[in-house]
Amino acid sequence: MNVEEGGIPGIGRPSQARWVLMLLLSTTMYGAHAPLLALCRIDGRVPFRPSSAVLWTELTKLLLSAFSLMARRQPRLWDSLPWRQAAPFALSALLYGANNNLVIHLQRYMDPSTYQVMSNLKIGSTALLYCLCLNRRLSARQGLALLLLTGAGACYAAAGLQDPQGLLPPPPAAAMPLHVTPLGLLLLLLYCLISGLSSVYTELLMKRQRLPLALQNLFLYSFGVLMNLGLYVGGGPGPGLLEGFSAWAALVVLSQALNGLLMSAIMKHGSSITRLFVVSSSLIVNAVLSATLLHLQLTAAFFLALLLIGLAVHLYYGGR
Repeated sequence: MNVEEGGIPGIGRPSQARWVLMLLLSTTMYGAHAPLLALCRIDGRVPFRPSSAVLWTELTKLLLSAFSLMARRQPRLWDSLPWRQAAPFALSALLYGANNNLVIHLQRYMDPSTYQVMSNLKIGSTALLYCLCLNRRLSARQGLALLLLTGAGACYAAAGLQDPQGLLPPPPAAAMPLHVTPLGLLLLLLYCLISGLSSVYTELLMKRQRLPLALQNLFLYSFGVLMNLGLYVGGGPGPGLLEGFSAWAALVVLSQALNGLLMSAIMKHGSSITRLFVVSSSLIVNAVLSATLLHLQLTAAFFLALLLIGLAVHLYYGGR
């Protein structure tokens, strides 16, 4: 299975271990995102502005990318930066910025495990855009896998649909039920569409340019900081840039910044399909953390969805 088919890149044994470690770290941080956001809540609400959290995350990515580029010790690279090749990253930054803000807003309308399960619908949107942009076809086996994923999301949404009037009540101290509101479902579908588009577009961009990954990240996150700074300033009055932040919020920012850099490496050296493998596997991490930290009550609908997703992943990534 090659990179374009969604497998792990064919790299030598020394690098293979580092690649697997990178995938495991990314899977862990991706799965921990929603539970960590839930731990930030006060009286059922996230106490900080979503735009400020995303801005701090993008700024952290930018600083880490700059340090990585300086560590290369190539002075001439700074003297002749190909700024014309930076412009296409503005669209990537816009798409990622929209998705990062949506993720935080979505926590108001569903619990972490519902979000993690249903967000796997992005596998279908990403695979579809991947085929259209790269002129590739899905096999019958892969098509069945995508249908199973869609069925898992629809089944789980119907089982947890409630409170059509507005926001969900604060979760009880002892346990948090599985839930999703109609508005949350609509926003999540938008999130999945934007996620697929941003993933495929960024992969094409990074692979077509023969530039160091650290430099491409510098371009991407420079636009990310500027755009999210505009969102924060244009968001009107509200909590300050650090108001409402806690140790949990700082951990969210740091983990998402590191995961963003890992995802960039996956897009550069792997593929959008490799990224989907990480997203699907993160369900295990999410379920363990949600049950342990949030005392989440896992119902039969949750395990049915997991079973369908597991079968879909097996069909998509199994033998061809």
